[in-house]
This record gives sequence, structure tokens and C-alpha cells, in this order.
Amino acid sequence: MTLRPVRSAVRLGADHPWATLAAALALCAAALWFVVGHFDMTSDTAKLISDKVAWRQREIVMDTAFPQNGDSTIVVIDGATPELAEAAAAALTAKLAPDTRLFLSVRRPDGGPFFDREGLLFLPTKAVQDTVNQLVSAQPFLGPMAGDPSLRGVMSAIGTLADGVKAGQAPIASVEKPLTALTGALEAAAAGRPAFFSWQALVGAGGAMGAPTRRFVVIRPKLDYGDLTPGVPASDAIRAAARSLDLDAAHGVRLRLTGSVPLSDEEFASLADRAWLVAGTMVLAVLGMLWLAVKSFKLVAAILTTTFAGLLLTTAAGLLTVGRFNLISVAFIPLFVGLGVDFGIQLSVRYRAERLTEPDPRAALQAAAAGIGGALVLAAAAITLGFLAFLPTQYIGVSELGVIAGVGMVLGLILNVTLLPALIILFRVKRQMEPVGDPRLAPLDRFLVERRKLVLWAFAIFMAISVALLPLVRFDFNPLHLRNIHGEAMSTLADIMTDPNRTPNTIDVLAPSLAAANRLADRLGALPEVSQTVTLSSFVPDDQAPKLAAISDAQLLLDPTLNPFETPPPPSDVDVVTALRATADKLRAAAPTDVGASRLAKVLEALAAGPPDGRARATAALIPPLHTLLDQLRNLLSAQPVTLDSLPADLKEDWITTDGRARIQVSPRGDSNDNRVLQKFSKAVQKLAPEASGPPISIQEAGKTVSGAFIEAGLLSLVTITLLLLAVLRSLREVAFTLAPIVLAGFLTLGTCVVIGQPINFANVIAFPLLFGVGVAFHIYFVMAWRNGMTNLLQSSLARGVFFSALTTGTAFGSLMFSRHPGTASMGKILMISLIWTLVAALIFEPALLGPPKPEAEA
Repeated sequence: MTLRPVRSAVRLGADHPWATLAAALALCAAALWFVVGHFDMTSDTAKLISDKVAWRQREIVMDTAFPQNGDSTIVVIDGATPELAEAAAAALTAKLAPDTRLFLSVRRPDGGPFFDREGLLFLPTKAVQDTVNQLVSAQPFLGPMAGDPSLRGVMSAIGTLADGVKAGQAPIASVEKPLTALTGALEAAAAGRPAFFSWQALVGAGGAMGAPTRRFVVIRPKLDYGDLTPGVPASDAIRAAARSLDLDAAHGVRLRLTGSVPLSDEEFASLADRAWLVAGTMVLAVLGMLWLAVKSFKLVAAILTTTFAGLLLTTAAGLLTVGRFNLISVAFIPLFVGLGVDFGIQLSVRYRAERLTEPDPRAALQAAAAGIGGALVLAAAAITLGFLAFLPTQYIGVSELGVIAGVGMVLGLILNVTLLPALIILFRVKRQMEPVGDPRLAPLDRFLVERRKLVLWAFAIFMAISVALLPLVRFDFNPLHLRNIHGEAMSTLADIMTDPNRTPNTIDVLAPSLAAANRLADRLGALPEVSQTVTLSSFVPDDQAPKLAAISDAQLLLDPTLNPFETPPPPSDVDVVTALRATADKLRAAAPTDVGASRLAKVLEALAAGPPDGRARATAALIPPLHTLLDQLRNLLSAQPVTLDSLPADLKEDWITTDGRARIQVSPRGDSNDNRVLQKFSKAVQKLAPEASGPPISIQEAGKTVSGAFIEAGLLSLVTITLLLLAVLRSLREVAFTLAPIVLAGFLTLGTCVVIGQPINFANVIAFPLLFGVGVAFHIYFVMAWRNGMTNLLQSSLARGVFFSALTTGTAFGSLMFSRHPGTASMGKILMISLIWTLVAALIFEPALLGPPKPEAEA
């Protein structure tokens, strides 16, 4: 089959090369102007799936009701002591909150005035009683320090303990814990090492005072999705604020960022990492394979120039058709390069073959067009239909990719039959007399025809094995598994997810009222897949009367201690030295044989005799956490009855909408990073609350939407391409010859994924449209040549073109395996595997399937 338009286009380019080049340059200049002025790309992953999908609509309803729970940065603060963690979180919140230029909100979900005051009420009644009893029993120890919150006051408190031991009021063993803890911190200070000390660990020993050493600050940054890393300015500001506050390891604090915003930024940063290696490998692979295919630098230059011109025009066309690129549609670049280079290789290799017998380059181009033009057009049309089949799907990312790539295939074909011939003429490509095909493949050609049944049976066995392995194919659509686990945001998230009370994999349910939310929460909480449920009512403690009574009694006893009427002026260094020596003497007198007391006395004497720097370090280690402790005690002992009405406004806004709807948060039981756990959890919750939304549901439903889109597009493309092939080939048998190898390569690719343990995910699933596109092109080339009577297919220029086209695309995409981004690396791996099987199907299976040429063609 030949097409006069193709021959006419090639003749136009060859006969009028300068005019063709000028027209192409004018179009490229216009396209470049348009791209520069209108380029737009969004990194918003929420836009990759249609808003019309039911689960996305539920997400949108929840996001609209509680916008403050949208894209956020979570600052995870780990302190060497609870006081350091609390002080760091409070200081960072105060520092960042006024910056409305970068931040929409800065809040502490586990702290702030409400929890500082009412924290005891959330404990069981017995735990509250135990805690206040501990505080009361610590009154003699706390008194001197509350009245004199300095190193002198601490020494006074230790002296009081020593006096009690000396008087026989308590054994030395009863004060061993505070003495040991103080000794360790003071020895570090005396030696010039970082010293961190927790008064809470001494006073609390559990209950509310057994405070965590991890705190959280949740920040909603202002984002510009036109930037691939929209959260970086906010993250940089957070880190800068942390540095200004000395929130670092040297000061006992570890600060890390995670959350949806840093995770997204980190993902795109990992894509950029090693980009030079990936791009360099890709360029070298393309150049090397093009050279091996055409053995002419001028032909390589002509093919690359044509390809890049098509890429520029396709970019402009993409912006015209879809407005802006998304994170998936931008993949049209490698798709276009891979398939566009194929068109160029096929025409150039055929041109080389024709030049062996035709000295006139224009005549050789005409002959090449006559020989390969029809197949090129049919291949381009089939690939275009394959890509456009994604248009009606709900997976917007791939839908837009299909539109852009489909348009690109049309542009690529037009340029390869106009601009490429013009460049071949202008570059004055020399005539090459070495054979284009490879006669050494003659034995294999004969074997594939003569023993075709053996070959087909062998492939049938491989096909059967692959089909049998299909149930073992793993579809992992958890987006977290595509990220670099060694990145800060991802590793921090993995750390958080080990705590079932902190996991982000929770489900939200919107109920019409708080009363309805409470009833549904009770039902959901009874499910074995659920660890806990939270509503606004969860922040109203139960059994408040006895708790408040116990706290009130303790407050009456401790108020004079914690709030003394008078405090002495800060001590001078001489006062501190005197207190250190006096306390050392008391310890030796109280327990002269006790190792712990003697050790503490020794370090106190060393601090007293040493330079002021040592005493300053001791003060820095002991006094700031003492102030934190005293403030917390004052707050906790001022607890008041909590009702729904008395809850803070910002807390209410997190759980109740202005029209009275209420949010329920449901947490999973078990490993929340396990897809099977999340699947069971989501299914169980949705049985009782079909309107639920959240990451566990999104992960499952997005997987269904994506896989459904590929199935839908696959069936649609199969039908449309089959109809196209039937219309052109007018033979059901030849259509089957074209499509069967593609199906074979697909199954073999999936089977290989099972064998090597490679799951299919959001990133590498893009390999399958490419496999389909390349496969359709390659097999159409062979079927068209076979129906035109060509024999010895493997020795032909066609086989050479297919071989090097596949290697060019395969090695170029295979370079993606060097990426640090796990999703991109897996995409490169599957692209390489699929193209290898496509090549095997084209060069081995297809000739055996076709057999001898058609009798009418031979005649």
C-alpha cells in the first residue's frame, strides 16, 4: 500500500528543501514564541483525576468543609527532654505565626493554652489522683526552686533533700533518682559537653507530667502550583526560623519536615537529582543507536533536527489544546522522542537501502516513500488512535497526555515526510554502498519460516506461563511507595506512621450534626479494623467532677509554693559558688559512704572551683526546663470544667462546620502502611459510612480509577485500531498478525514483572501505552512488507530500522533506571523490559507468525 500524499510530501521537501526548511523554521519560531509566553505547568496532583469521580467529589466536599486540613507541612520536633520539645514547639509557633506572607496558618495540634491547662482532665481519674499526689509529695523539693528559680535555688532544694536524709526522715536511696539525674547533667556541663536535663522526669514519673519528647507544629503554607516545588520557600523559612532559635542537635532538638507539601517537593527534587546522569545517558544512547542505524552523522543530525522541531511544535500544540501540562502529560516528551525517532529511522534506513541502486538522492527518497510511506502513515494513525483512546477516561493526567501525544504523532509524521527529506538534501548526505541489511541472518530467516510451528509453540508456552502468572501481578497504587524512603519527608513520615495515634492514614466522615457524628463514631469504633474514633466531643473529658476536685485540692496546697509572694534577686556568680560548695558539704555530711551522693558532691565542688563558663552551662541545662516545668504546673493546676461551648474556637473549627456538620476521624488498627490493612480498613468503614474520604480510601479508589482508565482506553484503542487496520488491510487475518505480537509482548512484560518482583504502580503504568504504540508501529511495518511480497524479513532494511529504533527507544528510556526517584526508576525498568519483549516479538515471533509471503504477492 502506498499513499500519494506521502510521496507528494516527500517530493515537496526534496525538491524545495530551502522553502521547506524556511517554513519549518517559521513554524518553530512561532511555536517557541507561543511556548515562552504561555508555558504553564501544574504540580497539583489532586488535578490528575477528574473531579467527577465519586470518591473525588467526597474529598472535595470534605476539603471545602475543612480547608485548614488541606496541603500542609508538619514540623516534627524531637527534644532530648520533654521540656526542650515543648519549648521548641512553642517558640517556633510564635516565630512563624505572624508571617502571613508565606503561611496561611500555624498551629499546634498537641499543645497550646487549652491543652496546657486542661491536660490532666484527659487522663483516667486514678491517673489524675496519682499525678497530683506526686506533685504534693514533691512540694518540699519544688518550693526552694519555685521561690528561687536559679542554680542557687536548685542547690537549696538538693540541700533540703540532704538535710532530710541526715535527719533520718528519708533514706538516701529514696533520693537516688534525682541525685543521679542531676549528677549526669552537671558532669556534662563541667566537662563542656552538651547537657540536657528534665525536671518532668523527676517530678512526673507518669501521668500528664510524663510528657512526650515529640511535638508537632502543623503549618499551611501559601503555594504556587506553577512551581514544581511550591512549598520550598515556606520550608526554607521554617528552617531559617529554627536556626535563629537554635533548634538543632547542639541544643538538644531535632527538627524535621514532612506532610503533603514537603513530600511533594521532595519527590520533584528526587526527580531532578541525577538528572544530569539520566539526561546524559539518554542523549548518548540515542546518538549511539542512531549512528549504528544510519552510519551517517549527517543523517543523525537530520533525524534529531526533525525530532526536536516536532517536539517544539507538539509542546505548543499541547498548550493550545489542554492549556497547561500536568505531572503526567509532560511525559509526552519521551514518548514523542521515542516514537518520532522511530519514524525518522525507518525512512532514513529505507533511504540508505534505496541509494544502493539509485544514485539520485531525490529519486531514492521517492522510492523510500513508496516503500515505507504507507506503513508509516498507518502506524502513525494507529498510534494516534491508541493515545486518543485515553481522552474519555477519568484519569485526567493520562487523558491530557493522550491528546498531546496523539497530536504529536501527526506532527511527527508530517515533519518526517517533509522536513527530514529536505534536510537530507540540504545536508548532502553521501551515498553509502555497504549493505543495509545483514545477510548473516539468512539462516535465522529460513529457520523462522521452515520451523515456524516450533517457534510459535515455544512462544505459546511462554504466553501460557505469563497468563498463569497474571494473578501474581502486584498492583501497588500507594503513592507513598513511589517516594525515596531515604528523603527527610518520607523517612519522617515512616517514623510517624509507626505510632497508630499519629498516622496520617486516617479516614474522615462528615455527619449532619455532632450528635449524629457521635452515634456513628461509636459504631465505627466497635469495628475490629478501627483503633479509635475522634469527634469534637472527644475533647470534652469524662468524669470531670472528681478530677477537678483532686486538682483543686492540690492547687490549694501548691499555690503558695508555685506562686511565692517574694523571690530573691538573681544570684551573682559568687552566690552560686557559695551555694555549690555548701550543697556539696551537706551531701557528704548526710551520706558520707553513698557513692551517688559523693559523686554529686564531687561535681559540685568541681563546678565551684572551675571557671564561670561551667556554671553558666549548668545554669543553661537546669534552669530553662525548670521554668517550663513550673509554668506547666501552674497551668495544669488551674484546670476548669470543659464543655462543648468552652472549647477553643480554632479547635471547634477543626471539627464542626459553620452550618453544623461534624467531622469524625477514624484511625486504622495495625500497620497503616500496609496496603492490605488499609484495604480492609477502608472497606469496613465505608460499609457504615459510604460518604467517607481520606488517604486510605483515596489510595484504593485512585488505583481503581487508574486501572479502570487503562482498561477502558485499552479496549477502546483495540477496537478503533482494529477497525482502522480492517479498513486498510481488508483482512481479518492480517489484522490478527498485527495485534497478536502486541498482546504477546504485553503478557510477557507482566510475567517478567512477576518473576523479578516488580509491582505495577502509578509511574510505571505509563510504559504500557508506549509499548502499545511502538508495538503497533513495528508490527504494521512487517505486515505491510509481508503483504507486499517481501521475503527474508530479518535481512531487510526494515528489520534494521525496527531493531535500532527499538534499541534507541529502549536504551533512552532505560536510562531512567538511574533516577533516584523510585517511581521513575521503575518506569525505566518496565519500559526497558517491554521494549525488549516488543523487539523479540517483532523480530522473532512476527516473521514466524507471518510465514511465507502471500501467494498473490509472490505472483
